[in-house]
Formats: sequence, C-alpha cells, structure tokens
Amino acid sequence: MRLELGKINISDVQFGDMTKVENGTLYVNKEEIINIIMEDDHIKSAQVELAKPGEATRITPVKDVIEPRVKVEGQGGIFPGVINKVTTVGSGRTHVLKGAAVVTCGKIVGFQEGIIDMSGPGAEYTPFSKLNNICLVIEPIDGLKQHEYEAAVRMAGLKVASFIGKAGRELVPDEVEVYETKPLFESVKEYPDLPKVAYVYMLQTQGLLHDTYVYGVDAKKIVPTILYPTEIMDGAILSGNCVSACDKNTTYHHQNNPIIHDLYERHGKDINFVGVIITNENVYLADKERSSNWTAKLCKYLGLEGVIVSQEGFGNPDTDLIMNCKKIEDEGVKTVIVTDEYAGRDGASQSLADADPKADAVVTGGNANEIIILPPMKKIIGMLDYVDKIAGGFDGSLRHDGSIEVELQVITGATNELGFNKLSATGF
Repeated sequence: MRLELGKINISDVQFGDMTKVENGTLYVNKEEIINIIMEDDHIKSAQVELAKPGEATRITPVKDVIEPRVKVEGQGGIFPGVINKVTTVGSGRTHVLKGAAVVTCGKIVGFQEGIIDMSGPGAEYTPFSKLNNICLVIEPIDGLKQHEYEAAVRMAGLKVASFIGKAGRELVPDEVEVYETKPLFESVKEYPDLPKVAYVYMLQTQGLLHDTYVYGVDAKKIVPTILYPTEIMDGAILSGNCVSACDKNTTYHHQNNPIIHDLYERHGKDINFVGVIITNENVYLADKERSSNWTAKLCKYLGLEGVIVSQEGFGNPDTDLIMNCKKIEDEGVKTVIVTDEYAGRDGASQSLADADPKADAVVTGGNANEIIILPPMKKIIGMLDYVDKIAGGFDGSLRHDGSIEVELQVITGATNELGFNKLSATGF
C-alpha cells in the first residue's frame, strides 16, 4: 500500500463563524461542534474551549487526544468501521491538520484520566502541550453507566475530529510525505540483502474500559493479525482506554506512531520493514498464551530476522510483553522491547512485573513514579475535584494554592511506550 500524507501546518486556533483553515489558522465554529456532540442522547451538556501552547492552562480530566484528518483520495474514510464504512484504508492521500488536536475531557473513571499543562514543568512531559487543542468537556446524563459515558465521549471526539479534518480537504498541503509497504514477496525481492523486520504492536484490551478498537472491533476479540503500517495512519486503530494517563496510547499516538515512522525511515537503507503484527493484552492466562503463541508463529511465518515489540500499560500487560519477547526469541528472531517503568519514587524497585533473560534489549519511556510539582494555572479546562484520587495522586496532592504534587503517572503521554516522549533511562 502507498499512502500520501499531506500536512497542513496549523499555527493557531480561534473561534469563528465557520470551520475553516486560513493562513495557518484553524477557525472552529463552537455552535457547530456543540451540535455534533449533543446529537447523542447520553450527553447532558458540552463545552468547547481552546488551549494553546505557552498558555497558563491546565486541561483535566483528559480522556483522549485525536488529530483531525480527512481522506481526499483512495478508498474508505478516516476511522473506518466507526465514523466511516468498514473499508480497508491505508492507500491514496490523506490530509492532516498538523499542529491541531481534539482533546476529550470527562470524569469517566476519575482515577484514570490525565492532565495536560500547556506551560510550566508539566508541559515538558507531554507532546500535547505543543498543539493547538480544541477541548471538549462532556457531561453525561444522570445515572449513565461508566462504559456508556466512555462510548459517548469517544464517539463525540471522533465525530468532531472528522468534522474539523474536512476543513483541510481542498487545501494544498505545506508538505507531502509518502509511505509505502509492498506485498511481502515483492518487498523481499526488492531488498533481498536487508534483514526483514516487523513491528509487534501490543494493544490494551483488558476490558472494563481498557479497550482498543481495530476497524471498529474491540481488539480483545481478535487473534493476532497483520496490518499494513499505513492502515494505522488512516485511523484503523482507535483508543477506548481509561488507563493510567502516562502510558496510554491515545488515538493521536496511534495516528502518529513514532516506531512506525522510524522504521519507514530505515526501510530500504539498513532494514526491510515488512509490516505490523497487532496483538492484544488479555486478562486470562489462556488468552495470553494464545495471543503470544500466534504472534511468535506469525513472526516465524514471515521469515523475520528482527522485531520491535511495544507495550501499552503496566502490571498485568508486563506478562504479555515478556511472553511475546521470549516466544519470538525462541523462534530465532531478535527482539527489542519498548516499555516504561514503575520503579518507585526512588527508582529502586523492580521496574516490571515480569522478566526473562531473553529480554536483553529494552527501551524504556521512563519511571512513572517520579514526583513532580505542577504549579497553579490561571485557567482550568475541566475540573480538579478528583486530583487526589487520580492514578499517581494521593491525599493532599491538590494544594490550597492550586498547585499539584503528583507522580508523572498523571500526565498524559509522560512515559508513553511508543517513545512519543522525552524520557528514557540508561543502564550500567
């Protein structure tokens, strides 16, 4: 598949009479967006607010972040199986409003949403502080169950991002990037002397609001399978997660997966990047065994010589990560695993809940237990009344002056396990 990504650079976002892009500024019509959100009977109220880089603004509780995109050539549409029909995507041309994002907010679970600071020390730990954010603060009708609330917020964010993305349909992009993955036999024939490398993409699927969707299907219902990398860029994978904010893969992370981008950079030079194997992170041991067995089997079937394996979440999924690593290595395929750490505030505790000697090439996104003090902000988008209970917070985290003492765990994307952050660690 060959996909062209046309990037339309967005340097500012403002409210306007119509939703459009002019001279690098994204104008959004607040009333139109609220009307889209309020189409869902499960939603009682919605606010739309803007947050720009450098402002003294705190956004919380953050559910998801989504990049506005629109399909302009080729089959299918953005977010297939959810917003558009179930058509295979990943080819043709897609326009991207680069520098803009839709941020959904709501106290769905309370302890497993996150914080985005647009300035100050917290802003250094999240990539979303650098974006022009359209924030949707969504309140449910009384008595709505948590999973229904999550579904309503998820759909609202996807619909609004799709609507805003259409503002880029007729524009001439500032830059066009081309990504191509050929069928396996063609790819091997083209680069016969380069090692065949794939990416094993672990998706959070533990249920109870720990969900990821592939072409609209809850990924805990799938067995490991193969995707073209460009399908993921076109919105084939969506976040439905209410998990610790630091290592959640938001929809934005899936759309802009840096491992995929970096493997494409090396493709045809020193590796042959042949595709992506998606697998899930289940709860029961039998499901973990099945998925890791299938993942290793696919690696062998493709004749791979190396894989990168990325994790989402921590604790229980550490078992899936190590199972995948060990079984793939047992097939003679070299692995590199990408994770993060929960090593205690002093960094001295065991970083992962599972381990194996074969996991000897590890990239870490940092220690989520590290303490940070977030200063008061002039503007709060959302609410702060749950901060003491958020994962990474504690009784007294929210101080009287509006500052917050918490672990990095509360910051959306702080220790992301795709490497979409600034943290890592070195071993001696």
